[in-house]
Amino acid sequence: MSLDLPQVFRHHVFCCAQQRPPGHPRGSCAAKNAHPLWEQLGQRIQAKGLLDVGMAWTGCLGFCSAGPLMVVYPEGLWYRPETPADIDEIVESHLVNDTPVERLVMVLTR
Repeated sequence: MSLDLPQVFRHHVFCCAQQRPPGHPRGSCAAKNAHPLWEQLGQRIQAKGLLDVGMAWTGCLGFCSAGPLMVVYPEGLWYRPETPADIDEIVESHLVNDTPVERLVMVLTR
């Protein structure tokens, strides 16, 4: 079966938007101010005209206590942005210039 895909992304960003009730033992990215960051990310991607960058809000990415979290593919790099300036840096450095922002990359260990 052949699929006629309308667009293939150079980068695809998945942003955790999980919202759990206050006091939930796992916490959630939304409780850590993720939504305004993701809204800004979407606005910056659009403002830069990055048609080859996809973005999706997701449910839980599994590392709730570390949030807010986003992961960028195809690299599989996890970011933990905390400020609007962090979002701007990720967009300009990684999504525009293909240079990861090492200080914001979250290293996952087993």
